[in-house]
Amino acid sequence: MQDVSSLLEQELNSSRIRNRRKFRAFKDAFARRAIAVGGWSVIVAITLIFFYLMYEVMPLFKSASIEQESSFELPESARSSTILTMFTEEQNEIVALLTESGQLHFIHAKNGAPLSQQQLPLDDAQISSVKVKTPGDDTLLLGLSNGTAIAVGTTFKVKFNEQGERLGVEPRVTQLFNGKALTLDPQGRSINYIAEQNSPEGKLLAGLVGEGQVVMTLLRQRTNFITGQVQESLDTVDFPSATAYTRLLIAPDHHYTFALRNNGRLDVYNSRNLNNIELMHTLTLVEPGQEVTQMVFQLAQQSLLVGDSQGQITQYFMVRDEHNQQHLTKIRTLKLGDAPIKILEAEQRRKGFVAIDSTGRVGIFNTTAEKTAIDAPLLQGEPLLAALAPRASMLLIQDAQGVFQRYAIDNPHPETSLKSLWGRVWYEGYSEPQYTWQSSSASNEFEPKFSLTPLAFGTLKAAFYAMLLSVPLAICGAMYTAYFMAPAVRTKIKPVIELMEALPTVILGFFAGLFLAPFMESHLPGVFAVLVILPLGIITFGFLWAQLPAQLRYCVPDGWHVVLLIPLVIFLAWLSFTLSQPMELLFFKGDMRNWLSNDLGISFDQRNAMVVGFAMGFAVIPTIYSIAEDALFGVPKSLSHGSLALGATPWQTLVKVVLPTASPGIFSAVMIGMGRAVGETMIVLMATGNTPIMNANIFEGMRTLAANIAVEMGESALGSSHYRILFLAALVLFLFTFVVNTLADLVRQRLRKKYSTL
Repeated sequence: MQDVSSLLEQELNSSRIRNRRKFRAFKDAFARRAIAVGGWSVIVAITLIFFYLMYEVMPLFKSASIEQESSFELPESARSSTILTMFTEEQNEIVALLTESGQLHFIHAKNGAPLSQQQLPLDDAQISSVKVKTPGDDTLLLGLSNGTAIAVGTTFKVKFNEQGERLGVEPRVTQLFNGKALTLDPQGRSINYIAEQNSPEGKLLAGLVGEGQVVMTLLRQRTNFITGQVQESLDTVDFPSATAYTRLLIAPDHHYTFALRNNGRLDVYNSRNLNNIELMHTLTLVEPGQEVTQMVFQLAQQSLLVGDSQGQITQYFMVRDEHNQQHLTKIRTLKLGDAPIKILEAEQRRKGFVAIDSTGRVGIFNTTAEKTAIDAPLLQGEPLLAALAPRASMLLIQDAQGVFQRYAIDNPHPETSLKSLWGRVWYEGYSEPQYTWQSSSASNEFEPKFSLTPLAFGTLKAAFYAMLLSVPLAICGAMYTAYFMAPAVRTKIKPVIELMEALPTVILGFFAGLFLAPFMESHLPGVFAVLVILPLGIITFGFLWAQLPAQLRYCVPDGWHVVLLIPLVIFLAWLSFTLSQPMELLFFKGDMRNWLSNDLGISFDQRNAMVVGFAMGFAVIPTIYSIAEDALFGVPKSLSHGSLALGATPWQTLVKVVLPTASPGIFSAVMIGMGRAVGETMIVLMATGNTPIMNANIFEGMRTLAANIAVEMGESALGSSHYRILFLAALVLFLFTFVVNTLADLVRQRLRKKYSTL
C-alpha cells in the first residue's frame, strides 16, 4: 500500500504533472484577467460614448456672449450731418451710413476709416423718412419732402486679384426706379413715414403724409423680353381710411396692411385686392398710458415685433380661427427691462432680434425658443442708431455722444431651449402651439422646429406595438418549448426560431414596406380576423381534442402536439384572409379603409404602426424567446418533479413554481427585447411613413429617434444646431436604454433574491 501511495505521490510531483498544473493555472489566470479586461473595456467604451455625446451636445446650452471689440468716432467731414440710418454687410468689414444731406458713406467697421461716399440724387428736396429695415432686404427707400420717393440698392462684392488673393469688399450702389423719383403724394406733401412691399404686378409703395394720412402707389413693372428694358407705370391706390397713423407696414404680396394709431391701436387691413382694401379688425397693442415705441417685421415678414414704453417686446402674427378667418394674434411677450424700447433690429437669417432700451441696455432674444440669450447694460445712455450684421455676429451702436461701439456676438444656437426641444411651441403659420419636428426647408426664411417630443413619442409607440405582439408570443412559445415540448422536437424548433434573429433588419424592413404594408391594407378585415379566429380556433381545437377517447389521444406522444397545431394555424390564417373580402363587403361597404376614414374619422396610412408592430415584433421575438426559454429550461427539474409528486398539475407547477423561479430571466428577456425595439432603425425607416406626428393611432405612422438620426445626420451641417440636436437625440436614446437596463437589473436582482429559496 505504501508502495502505491509513494508511486502516486511521485507521479503527482513529476515534472509533466507540475508543468500541466502550471499551464492550467496560467490559463485560469489569463482567462480571469482577459474577462476582467473585456468587462472593463466595455465599461470604458460606454463611458467614452457617453462623454463624446455630451461633448457634442453641451454647446447647445452654452450661454451666448457679447464683447466690445473697438470704438471710434467719424472723421470731421462725416460729422457735419445727422446720420439717419446705417447697415453692415455679412463680412463685418464695411458699414454704410446715410446722412440727412443724402450722402451715403462707406466706412471701415473696425475703426471708422472712410472708404468711399456717394451723393444720392435728392434734387432740391430733403429726406423726410427712411424705410424701416427689413431682414434680408438691401433696398434703401427714402421718402422726400416734396412727396416723392427714391430707392437705391446696395451690394457688397468680395474682390480678388489675379493670383486669387483676397483684396477686400467693394460696395456698389445702384439707383432703382430707373434712377427717377416716384411721385407718392400728388399733392407734394412731405412723406413722414414710408414703406414698400413686392407685388405680383411690381412694387407697392405707401407713406404717411400730413397728420398721418395714408397714400399708396402701385409701381407696375414689365420687362421687354426682346430689349430687356423695364417699363414702369404708376397707379394711385385709394386707401379707405382717413385715420391718422404713426407707423405703417405691409405684409408680403400686400396681403395685409398694418397701420398703427397714436393711442397704440393697430388697424389690420385686407389689401390683397388693391381696388377694395377693407378693414378686418382692430387690435389694442398696449395698455392705457403706454405707447408703442417700435414696430418692425421679423424674418420672413410674417411676425410683427412691437416694442413698448414698458420695456416689453411682443410678437404677433396672423392665425386662422375655427371659422377660417385670419386674426392678428398675440403670441408671446419678452421683456428687456422697464425702460422704453428705442431700437429693434431683427436678425436676417434666424428668428431672433436685438432690442435696446433708452438706458442703453441691450438684449438679444429668440422668439421660437422664447429665450433671452443676452441681457447686458452696454451703454451709459440712450442709443442713437444700431446695426446688426447679417450673420448676427456683430453689433454696431452709436451712443448719445456720437461714438460708435462695435461688439462681437457669439450666439451659435439661439433656437434651442428646454421649451423648444420638449414643450409646445407656437410656430409662425400654426393655429396653436404644437410639438413639431421639421429641421429644414427650401426657404432661408424657414423657422426651424426642433421638438424631440414627437420623436420620443414615436420611439415608444413603435416599441409598444412591437412588444404587444412579440412578448406574448415569445414567452408563451418559450413556456411550451421548455416545459411541454418533447426533447426531440425541441432540438429542432429552438434553433430554427433562434436562426430568425440572424435575418438582417433591412430585409425585414424591405419586406414590410414593399409587401406587408400593401397586403395588410388590402386585407384589413383578414388581419383583425386572424387576431380573433386564431386563438378561438386553437382553444376550440384543444377542447375538442380533450373530448376524444383516451386511446386516440394517446396515439400522439406527449410533447408532439405541436405537429397537429402547425397545420391548424396555417389553415386558420388561410381561412381568415379568405373571409377578408366577404367580411369587407358585408360589414364595411366593400372598403374598410374608407369606412375608418369617413365613418369613424380615423386617418389611415398604408405604412403605419400596425405594419411596424408585425415586422419589428417578428425581429424581436427570437431575442425574447431565446433568453426566456433558457431561463425556463434552466429551472432545476427537482423543483418541478417535487411539485408534481405533491399532486400539482403540470399547469399549476408551471405557474406556481417554474415561472416564479425563471422570472428574473424572463424579465431580462423582455427588457433586452424592448431595448432592441427602441433602438431599431431600418424597419421603422422603411415600414412607416416616417412622419414625426404625435398620434397613438395604430393606422398612422411615426418617426423614431433612431430613424431620424439615420435620415438626417448626413444632411446636417457640421456644428450646426441641427447637427448637435441629432446628437442630443442619440444621447436621449443612450440614457433611456441605460436607465431601463439599470432598473431592469435591479428588478431582476430582487426577483432572484425573492425566489431563490424555492
